[in-house]
Amino acid sequence: MRSVKRAAAILGVAVTAAAVLAGCGGSVGNSGGTNAKKLVLVPGVANEPFYISMQCGAQDEAKKLGYSLDTQAPTQFDASLQTPIVTGVIATKPGAILIAPTHATAMAAPIKQAKDAGIKIIEVDTALEDQSIALSSISSDNVKGGQLAAQTLAKLVGDKGSTLVINTKAGTSTTDQRAQGFADELKNHAGMSSLGVQYNNNDAATAASIVTATLAAHPDLAGIFATNLSSAEGAATGLRNAGKLGQVKIVGFDASPQQVQDLKSGVIQALIAQDPATIGVDGVDQAAAALTGKPVTRHIQTDMVSITQADMDSQSKYFYRSKC
Repeated sequence: MRSVKRAAAILGVAVTAAAVLAGCGGSVGNSGGTNAKKLVLVPGVANEPFYISMQCGAQDEAKKLGYSLDTQAPTQFDASLQTPIVTGVIATKPGAILIAPTHATAMAAPIKQAKDAGIKIIEVDTALEDQSIALSSISSDNVKGGQLAAQTLAKLVGDKGSTLVINTKAGTSTTDQRAQGFADELKNHAGMSSLGVQYNNNDAATAASIVTATLAAHPDLAGIFATNLSSAEGAATGLRNAGKLGQVKIVGFDASPQQVQDLKSGVIQALIAQDPATIGVDGVDQAAAALTGKPVTRHIQTDMVSITQADMDSQSKYFYRSKC
C-alpha cells in the first residue's frame, strides 16, 4: 500500500507541476518549455529608423494581443554580431523570435538552433536562403521596389544616360533583390545603360569613394540608385564633392528622417519607401498564429511607394520614425 500511495503522490506532484508550467505560459510536450506569451524582435541593426518603425508596429500589436515583446539588435548589420544575440535569446526561451537575418546563409545555423529549441521563427524584412527554418517571412516586394526605382530614375533623367547601383553588402537578400529588380526594369529603357553594381559594405564613406571613382571614369553619369541609407548618404557626399549634386539624380531607398530632409532640400530626387510598421504588425500576427495553432501565411509582402519632392506631403504616412 505504501508503494501505491507513494506512486500516487509522485504522480500528483507531476500533474501539478505540469499545470503550473502551462499556467505560466510554457507547455508540456512539443514546445520545448518556451514561454508562449514572450516574443523577441531581433532587427538587422540598432538605431535605424526603418527598424525602429518596425519595432513600434510590433510593440503596439503585441500589446494589443496580450504578448510581451523584447527587442535586441546588433550595433552593426553583421552576422558575427547578430549570432551571439540569437544564442542569448535562445537561453531565455521565448515563444517566438521575429528576426531580420543579416546574411542569407551565415545566419542559418544560429536561427535553426532556435527553431530546434522549440522557438517559432518569423522572418521580418530579410530572409534566409533556406526556407525550411522560418514559418513565415514578411517583407516588402524588393524586386518590385527595384523596378519602381528604375522607373522613377528614368523619368528624372529623361530616359537616357548611364546609371550606377550602389548596394550595401553582397548576400543581403533585400538589397540584392532591389538591385535585381532595377536591372530587370532598366532593360525596358533603351536610352539608358548600366554601369553595374558596386558594394559599399554599408559604409557611407565607401559609397562616396565609389561615386568619385565612377565620375572620373564616366563623367556622363546620369543617375544613381542607392539601395539603402548608407549608400544614399555616401552617393550624395560624392556628388557634393564633385560639384554635381542635383545634376546626377539619386533615387534612394527608405524614408528615414534624414532621407526625407534630403529629399525636401533637393539633395536626392526620389525615395522608394517601405512600410516597416506594417511588417512589424504582420510579424507579431504570424507569431501569434503559430503559437496558438492557427494557420500561418508563409510569405507576406507589404506596400512600397515612390516619393518625389512634388508629392512628399501626401505620402507622409510612409515616413519612418526615430522613436516609438
